[in-house]
Amino acid sequence: MFKNLSFILILVVQLSFGQSKITGVVTNNSNEKMPFATVLLEEVNSGVAADMNGVFIFDNIKEGSYTVKVSSVGYRSVKQLVKIGSNETKYLSFKLQYNGDLDEVEVFGSRFTHPDKIEALTRLPLEPYEQIQSISIISEKVIEQQGNLTIADAVKNVPGVYTFATYGNKRESMSSRGFRGIPVLKNGVRVHSDFRGQGILTDMQGVDNIQVLKGAASVTQGVATDLGSPGGIINIVTKTPKYEFGGNVAVRGGSFGQARTTFDVYGPITTSKTTAFRLNGALERADSYRDGVTSDRFYINPSFQWKADDKTTITFEMDYFEDSRTPDLGTVNLGDNDQNLIYDLPYDQFLGFEDDKSLTTNTTYAVRFDRELTDKLSLKGAYYKSTLDLDDKGASLGRVVSDVDGNTIFNQKSRGYSVSTRADDNSVIQFDVVGDEVKTGALSHTFQVGFDYRTSSYNTTSQIVSVIDTIDVFTSNTSKLPTDISLSAQSALAGESKAFGFVAQDVITFNKYLKGFFGLRYSKTRTITATQTTESDAFNPLGGIIISPLKNINVFASYTNSSYPRTGTRLDVNGNELGNERYDQFETGIKTNWLNSRLRFNLTYFKINNKDINLPVYNVNWEETGYYAKGGNDERKGVEIELSGRILDNLEVITGYSYIDAQYKEHTSYVYGSAPLNTPKHTFNIYANYSFKQQLQGLSVGGGVYYTGARPINDWSSGAITHQGIVPNQKPFNVEAYTQVNTQVAYNLDNHWNFRVLVNNVFDSIGYNAYRTSYINQTDPRNFAGVLTYKF
Repeated sequence: MFKNLSFILILVVQLSFGQSKITGVVTNNSNEKMPFATVLLEEVNSGVAADMNGVFIFDNIKEGSYTVKVSSVGYRSVKQLVKIGSNETKYLSFKLQYNGDLDEVEVFGSRFTHPDKIEALTRLPLEPYEQIQSISIISEKVIEQQGNLTIADAVKNVPGVYTFATYGNKRESMSSRGFRGIPVLKNGVRVHSDFRGQGILTDMQGVDNIQVLKGAASVTQGVATDLGSPGGIINIVTKTPKYEFGGNVAVRGGSFGQARTTFDVYGPITTSKTTAFRLNGALERADSYRDGVTSDRFYINPSFQWKADDKTTITFEMDYFEDSRTPDLGTVNLGDNDQNLIYDLPYDQFLGFEDDKSLTTNTTYAVRFDRELTDKLSLKGAYYKSTLDLDDKGASLGRVVSDVDGNTIFNQKSRGYSVSTRADDNSVIQFDVVGDEVKTGALSHTFQVGFDYRTSSYNTTSQIVSVIDTIDVFTSNTSKLPTDISLSAQSALAGESKAFGFVAQDVITFNKYLKGFFGLRYSKTRTITATQTTESDAFNPLGGIIISPLKNINVFASYTNSSYPRTGTRLDVNGNELGNERYDQFETGIKTNWLNSRLRFNLTYFKINNKDINLPVYNVNWEETGYYAKGGNDERKGVEIELSGRILDNLEVITGYSYIDAQYKEHTSYVYGSAPLNTPKHTFNIYANYSFKQQLQGLSVGGGVYYTGARPINDWSSGAITHQGIVPNQKPFNVEAYTQVNTQVAYNLDNHWNFRVLVNNVFDSIGYNAYRTSYINQTDPRNFAGVLTYKF
């Protein structure tokens, strides 16, 4: 008996000592210990976390070969292949390189990771190249190189995205694929809740990247009156903390009295590097090419991140923007709506009043929660909130003046005055369970199941004086506002909406050649105004495939639809509600990825039909009958081509072209085949930046060419007067196409100092952005700027 027990004990001891061990330490490129780094043995799918000193241990390892992968937030993952024998201990060391120090940030963003916060919109852990919808990314690198200060400056690098209107240079409303004013978001939440996309202002100092999503994004974001715009959405992503200390300060001076100061500082808060911060800010004042127009702004963007443990990260962000500017009414057209006679108003002429002022205050908040449940599953939660306050006081231009014989005097217009305010409050909370490459037999699933709850409310007030005086654009006019004006009684509007959405998506990988995308969204919306409360719901599907004949080529096709409930309560002749309208969207194309993710090429064909429109019914005299009919079919189709990245080690490019064929089809109000206002058939962009590597090292030169095609100033009515400036049966004129050329030269004096010279609109080519006949604003003439930056 004793012999048997001794034999068993000896065998157990031998077996225990026969097991092997892998241990090691994780540091960063500054030789600092990396606590809580994640260490994974890929072959057995087993992971541990490094301790406070960056040390990790795998006990009881069977002999064999293993791939050890180490990762940490803010650092690039590294791998080592290790072969271990029986009863052997292997000691490894890993040095993680900080992402901010890698030369991997291209003009489209990071080469090896998907852009920050894009999952707030796509809801899937896939890079843009792997997604089934059209996605363009403008990185902080491009924004810095080009010296972009506005949304329009940045997104002109995206094919098919163009300015819809500036409303007197008070806001930036952007359009895509023939749709008016697509939603502009900040960190995934709408800022301005007007469904028509009235646009916003923001500052580029705090922007990490700008994401333009088109196509099937609607299924993940909701109904067409919210973020499911079939034309797409623009998401402005602010900067977040880094776990290495650094930053920069910069001063910029330029044409028209521009003076701008910015700063950006970031780093860890504790020695354990479980917390980090970032703080961005900007202060700017400027005049304008037009006399009497000025602006000033203040911007601050603090953020904080906490790695609660090796599996949990919580990020807090705030973004505050304040802007004060003189609205610029622009110029006038010296002819009927079918004649392009836009007057080249002299720069010393200002058609408003000297006290005109437009004030914008916007604050956004974000809290993001990421929890790794297993090596394949994660829980992501986020709460975003945005408030917007607008206060506008300024002149307005009314009808043209006629002489005693009834002849129109186009150079004279009546001038009025208006006072308006707007307060918006928008929020979204969303949670997602995300699976990444979960196996079911031979199939692999990357999926998302989640919900979102959005609230939106607004309050507006307005008072007007229709006519104060008459001005002549050919002569100087008084800019003094009379003190005895009598404003109309204040009118007020208010409304709110609450929307709940449930979303499920599954990307099934059948083999290395074929993936299937399947999704479904259920949306329920309640809209509340002073006179009524309406509710609607909708199911919207997504289906698509990706075929990969080669490793770096994806051929995709998708179908999705989104619902438009805003007019769903319109009544037919029998008093019955007509229900939701619908957008059907088909998209196909090719996405390619070359040179180790340094260069990307995309080609997309899209076709979008707005069907089952709830259209007003008119009598023979083109008077509204008061009831509506279901029908109609408005169509947008076209092609988008995009190439971006690094062609050579020292040559970066962004180029794109879009063709948009947008037509009103079976529509009761507009001429068949006519295009919606402000829709250019063609847009083109090309940008290149060349950095000298040997002789003249430190010098880089860049330049871009941007073309916006001709576009109608208004809708072409078949008889009805639906909006301001429309003349029944009169074809509106086209605003002429224009091309602008920008150049940049930069020099790095050493590792800290950089000086950049910008020349925008080199050839002084003037274009116009018009909103019907209310605003005709020109683009900026030739202008210069110099930027001196110190990085630490």
